[in-house]
Amino acid sequence: MAEIILFSYIFSLTVLLIFGSHGFIMIYYYLKYRSKKHQPAGEIASYPVVTVQLPVFNEMYVAGRLIDAACAMVYPKDKLEIQLLDDSTDSTVEVVAAYVEKFRKQGFDIKQLRRENRKGFKAGALREGLELARGEFIAIFDADFIPRQDFLLKTVPYFITDPRIGMVQTRWEHLNSEYSLLTRTQAMALDGHFVIEQSVRNNVGFFINFNGTGGVWRRSCIEDAGNWQADTLTEDLDLSYRAQLRGWKFKYLNNVTSPAELPSEINALKSQQFRWTKGAIETARKILPVVWKSKLALAVKIHATFHLTNNLVFPFIVLAGILNVPLVFIKHEGLYDSYFTFMSVYVFAFIGSFLFYLFSQKDVYADWRRRIFLFPLFMAGSMGFAVNNSRAVIEGLFHKKSEFVRTPKYSIRNKKDSWTGKQYVPIKISSTVVIEMILAVYCLFGVVSSVYFLEIAAVPFQLLFFLGFTFVSVMSLKHAWLARHLSPK
Repeated sequence: MAEIILFSYIFSLTVLLIFGSHGFIMIYYYLKYRSKKHQPAGEIASYPVVTVQLPVFNEMYVAGRLIDAACAMVYPKDKLEIQLLDDSTDSTVEVVAAYVEKFRKQGFDIKQLRRENRKGFKAGALREGLELARGEFIAIFDADFIPRQDFLLKTVPYFITDPRIGMVQTRWEHLNSEYSLLTRTQAMALDGHFVIEQSVRNNVGFFINFNGTGGVWRRSCIEDAGNWQADTLTEDLDLSYRAQLRGWKFKYLNNVTSPAELPSEINALKSQQFRWTKGAIETARKILPVVWKSKLALAVKIHATFHLTNNLVFPFIVLAGILNVPLVFIKHEGLYDSYFTFMSVYVFAFIGSFLFYLFSQKDVYADWRRRIFLFPLFMAGSMGFAVNNSRAVIEGLFHKKSEFVRTPKYSIRNKKDSWTGKQYVPIKISSTVVIEMILAVYCLFGVVSSVYFLEIAAVPFQLLFFLGFTFVSVMSLKHAWLARHLSPK
């Protein structure tokens, strides 16, 4: 039994090391290209028609804010079309209608498009909207975003200067990153993706992805790639790969930002993470065979594989957390010392992750030294979310279909705002919470055992697992309780 536990643990750590070591590759390219200056595309000589699509579904708290910002963008009115792709089933319909009527009277070409059903969810709404759009270029913003006034002026010129560019993506900025520990750690995770991953991939020539919002598409690129499809939960990632496989180029603008609201309630965040994780696995199942059959360079194929499958780490994080505890007893018995000495190499995965997020914070924030102290909490949170995300991985691998669950928004900007007492707050508690609570107690036993047997080297990771599972499970229960007792009936 000891041999099975030991080799299962080594296998889990090897998987984590492989994906973690990929962070060193990203950092290498980041440092290599960090001095590369961004070249603005210049001004627009002749303005093309742009359609701004705003997909909304039950967004009463932020729909007006979104429409105000979209109509405030600097662009000739006669060249701008705004589509409210409104699948709402509540009072959001009336809110949107009032705003649309207000701006229509001001001369805007703005429409509220309603469907009989939510077939295809967001992908279906975008596809139907595209059929009615008059724009040559399609900008997309989700309801949690507030597009900047100069957004179109800074993105559209790239399409004009290079007809091969099919999509331009901007970096997400965070409206409420200082709201709580939950939003701060989310901001760190997203910064790693946008500041390092997206920049590196685009500079090196690897595939990048449209992030679902805060970007602009060339209409002909969408149509050439097969249009929006709803067979995965990440229609944005799916279309991105299909377009690049067709030879279209993407442009990522790290210095052009689109502010957005982060989920401030943990059960909403869990559903968002579940959708992103499962959708990426579904996309990997669908797209990777095509990638490997293509004539792409080997390096591009390998990186695409890492990109689409990196969520596979979550089940191995859970397995490593479970096996950590019996390993304390095995090591205390003095067995397999040479194996435990060898396993010290796996600390490089941790170092790689730390450097990855260190550079992402340093690149964006003047107070990066303060922010990087959140890294242990971020790591603990990643471990705590591993159960939720592992379920998503398993469902994605076994092709289990599920509904597109949107992430509710509450117009949270600062600590004076609150999501309690509002509509949309998730009341149902996921079954994964029970597993998270059991693992929290289990990992606490591991911490105590490690201290008792003086296996001090095991304490930090045991403690991170304990804190992660405790934080996620307790916050899930607390937020669900607040939702049940304080939200409108």
